[in-house]
Amino acid sequence: MKVTTATEASWSFATVLDEAERGETIVVTRGGKRIAVIGPAPTAPGRMVKAFLSKSVGTLDADFEADVAAAREVVDDEMRSTWPDA
Repeated sequence: MKVTTATEASWSFATVLDEAERGETIVVTRGGKRIAVIGPAPTAPGRMVKAFLSKSVGTLDADFEADVAAAREVVDDEMRSTWPDA
């Protein structure tokens, strides 16, 4: 894990992104305090999440299931189409 200041990160942001793309996690600090963590984006495709939720219906905690159902109602078709493999 690499630690860099916010100033250094802003001066070399392309390099920070290159490092994250290669799997590195970068902690950004300001005034000695951690303010952000930049790392590789998760690669799990939307179809994996969809499959998990489909298989889990009826086996999840009722409150969690209600939260998932509520979230699905607010996600419109346009937003769904931007998820890879959704």
